Amino acid sequence: MDEWDEVQTPVVSIPSFGNSGSSWNSGGQQSSFKSSINDNEGSSWKSGSGDFGLRGGKRGRGSRGGGGFKSFNSGIGENGNSEDNEGGSWNSVGGNGGFGGRGGRGSRGRGGYRTSFNSETENENGSDDGFKSGFGGSGRRGGFRRGSMMEQEGNGDGVTAGPKVVYVPPPPPEEESSVFAHYETGINFDKYDDILVDVSGSNSPKAIMTFEEAGLCESLSRNVTKSGYVKPTPVQKHGIPIISAGRDLMACAQTGSGKTAAFLLPILQQLMSDGVAASKFSEVQEPEAIIVAPTRELINQIYLEARKFAYGTCVRPVVVYGGINTGYTIREVLKGCNVLCGTPGRLLDIIGRGKVGLSKLRYLVLDEADRMLDMGFEPDMRKLVSSPGMPAKEERQTLMFSATYPEDIQRLAADFLKTDYLFLAVGVVGGACSDVEQHIIQVDQYSKREQLLELLKTTGTERTMVFVETKRSADFIATFLCQEKVPTTSIHGDREQREREKALGDFRSGQCPVLVATSVAARGLDIEHVQHVVNFDMPSSIDEYVHRIGRTGRCGNTGRAVSFFNPESDTPLARSLVKVLAGAQQEVPSWLEEIAFSAHGTTGFNPYGKVFASTDTRKGGSFQKEPPQPAVQNTSAAADDEEWE
Repeated sequence: MDEWDEVQTPVVSIPSFGNSGSSWNSGGQQSSFKSSINDNEGSSWKSGSGDFGLRGGKRGRGSRGGGGFKSFNSGIGENGNSEDNEGGSWNSVGGNGGFGGRGGRGSRGRGGYRTSFNSETENENGSDDGFKSGFGGSGRRGGFRRGSMMEQEGNGDGVTAGPKVVYVPPPPPEEESSVFAHYETGINFDKYDDILVDVSGSNSPKAIMTFEEAGLCESLSRNVTKSGYVKPTPVQKHGIPIISAGRDLMACAQTGSGKTAAFLLPILQQLMSDGVAASKFSEVQEPEAIIVAPTRELINQIYLEARKFAYGTCVRPVVVYGGINTGYTIREVLKGCNVLCGTPGRLLDIIGRGKVGLSKLRYLVLDEADRMLDMGFEPDMRKLVSSPGMPAKEERQTLMFSATYPEDIQRLAADFLKTDYLFLAVGVVGGACSDVEQHIIQVDQYSKREQLLELLKTTGTERTMVFVETKRSADFIATFLCQEKVPTTSIHGDREQREREKALGDFRSGQCPVLVATSVAARGLDIEHVQHVVNFDMPSSIDEYVHRIGRTGRCGNTGRAVSFFNPESDTPLARSLVKVLAGAQQEVPSWLEEIAFSAHGTTGFNPYGKVFASTDTRKGGSFQKEPPQPAVQNTSAAADDEEWE
């Protein structure tokens, strides 16, 4: 039976430091944690015959020993970095050992912590392979037995892929009222009709004015109505007919403007009209559409939208992302999959396992496309589009959506699109939503906590998202607020999946009306009734600022964003910030204008000019490139980098 077929319930074994054969899964060996004092091999903490029960003493190739906690510091010979590189110290990178070694020929398992002891649980590609071997191999072959203190993912030959993830998320609600729970549109929803729209490219289809003009089938039209959709937003009016016409699309629209439905509705309509149905009888599922997003929370949100629109039809969406049990994920895929939603690393993993084929793929969607092609994901995306069976860009339809599109990202995106793709710009490209009331407060670093506390005292139980730059800050600020009797939770990349889901659940329900988050939570999260956003730390780029404040003021509702501006660290952002404020018809503080002028000089600087390009980069001279600005230096943020796959 394949290892992924087994969903284990985690069992924590209590270690016993005696001479019994059962302590720390000794596999029949006695004298667990019995060390060899002087074996003339220079090993520190090198085990004797028991070695924490990991099948014993010296790692001689003829013996059954595997090293256990093989070396806390590098020695000679078999300790640490051995001649054949099968050992390793705590910070071993290339060796197979490090905190455990190879496990010897007899035990067959590769030792624990193959990479650095301090590596992250997930690497930058989100493939859950930071702690490459946990505490040994699979089962008794080189490490802890199944059901002991740490379980692992393995491939059956003793080579492990990290601690086994046993978390299975709760199933989404099946009740129709829960499936179709939706936003109430705000008082400014009708203002969307006045937003300027620009479509560039040849032979663009005519926009629709109503959902009836979209030609949706009866089932899909009924689900749209149940979802509370009355009339399409500008990105939907133009995006739906463009996608229905089979054109590739790069769409840029303000946060909270309905981009998800703009690509889901025409895709689902085409699949339903073609009679596509999910099959439970295929060992390799071949989805017709793949949707990729950078974070678990966002891709799960897209999946729930797809599930809502496909409710009661034969089309079956599935979501895959890190942090949950792989066996559960694969079984969900094998139940039938027409629309596969996933984060890049987990998509590549499940394709690599041979459970998903790409020969029938028609649609490839990149949501938050600027991040998908910029912030560390570009190699994964290129690997995805070059996967075996992936149709060439001329043979598939590629769709990209985001709220921001810098010039370099547009040029990079063109590698994934047909040459005649259409560029859809809704409102100010890269601009902030005018429904968000923006306030900038000048404050030094050491006064921020008190300023935040005073601010939150005025918001009461209204939902507030507080953005910080580092994971440490997120937990620190959340703890501080809880001590001050402000119910608060936090979310960042170091938290386990169940913790992340609970944090969002507590925030959505109002149990914890304050959520402290790192920047990645700004990407696409759609949480109802977020009235306030606070930038405790300013982001390093104006794009991130736009995404952050876009968590409020959605679907025509109004919101408020307050940003703490520290001149010592945030001055490089001043010029772009002035432009964003002016572009959204917000008040620009005089002190901020002075900082912007003094930081960049007055020559040629119009603070009320355009923020980014007015349309797509193919329009020759119409693109106005910003002079390069130094990035905001935040050494702690750089050292505290995270990935959210």
